[in-house]
Amino acid sequence: MSLSLRDLTVRRGGRIVVDRVSLSVAPGSFIGLIGPNGAGKTTLMRAALGLIAAEGFSDLAALPPARRARRAAWLPQAREIAWPIPVEPLVRLGRRTDPDRRADGPAVAEAMAAMEVTHLRDRPATELSGGELARVLIARLLAQRTPLILADEPVAGLDPAHQFAVMALFSRLAAEGRTVIASIHDLTLAARFCERLVLMGAGGRIVADGPPADVLTPERLQQVFGVGGSFLPTPAGPVFVTLPPPPSSPAPAPPDPADP
Repeated sequence: MSLSLRDLTVRRGGRIVVDRVSLSVAPGSFIGLIGPNGAGKTTLMRAALGLIAAEGFSDLAALPPARRARRAAWLPQAREIAWPIPVEPLVRLGRRTDPDRRADGPAVAEAMAAMEVTHLRDRPATELSGGELARVLIARLLAQRTPLILADEPVAGLDPAHQFAVMALFSRLAAEGRTVIASIHDLTLAARFCERLVLMGAGGRIVADGPPADVLTPERLQQVFGVGGSFLPTPAGPVFVTLPPPPSSPAPAPPDPADP
């Protein structure tokens, strides 16, 4: 499924947090949404889904809620489960939007296997570690089997192996024709797995949109993140290294009145 946004704007308390964002995302794309904290990444995805009020146009938000739920799956940042529901029924909640009950069993089993949580099927969700719960909630997302996936920091809190596994899985889903949009803070993961990056900066504006090598330039990194950085080649692929800003020069000491 494609996604089209035109001049999408979100205001909160009179302040613009997403400013006239226009995006066109084709089926089979894996888009990395990057930018510093407070740049409006989460707000943009929520507005695109129609979960919050916005000006402008989102072809997804324009759909009736039932059709929207069958076309897009949403993984929010919050990973809190308030009741001790076992893992398998929790993942099965992702099937509520699909009227085909015959697909429930295969979809749940496939999603749990993909996220390596099958062995946790009977464990209460409230007894899981943070990383285990994150993988279970991604499994619930996958079980929904929607053509469009929007995920807010899906690899946050995962160990390196599972971070790579999730990003590789999203890349495979895109190769199969599904569309994935994920906010990502790890620029190396974003550059390695996403064919397109959308960089948001201050005021909720898009600063750059394109292939990782075109977006992650030293000038833009300094402009948006306040750090330097560059790609380093490795046998497993490029690694993106960020560099802290240079220390500011100390102010000269005032003259000593006692010094002749």
